[in-house]
Amino acid sequence: MQERRTAERIRTNLVARWEGLLTAGRGAISDLSTTGCFVLSGGRVDTGELVRLEIQFADRISLVWGEVVYAIAEMGFALRFAFASTDEELALAKAISSV
Repeated sequence: MQERRTAERIRTNLVARWEGLLTAGRGAISDLSTTGCFVLSGGRVDTGELVRLEIQFADRISLVWGEVVYAIAEMGFALRFAFASTDEELALAKAISSV
């Protein structure tokens, strides 16, 4: 299987809160890059769903939107970030570099 990820990933354990169309929950970010992340959470989301995600870094809370790429029941889901502007993308990249 060919690796499709283009951005460098880091292993993390960051506290997160998320809101989907019908559900919301808390979780932990276990894998993070400038293009997406994996959220450990028992909450239910569907592939293609748009999710609002708050990531708690040591010095700030970052708010990002993402599309669910895939979900694993009772384990978590992968998000691909959907940035509204370059400024949002740069702000997240700066926060990630502080981890």
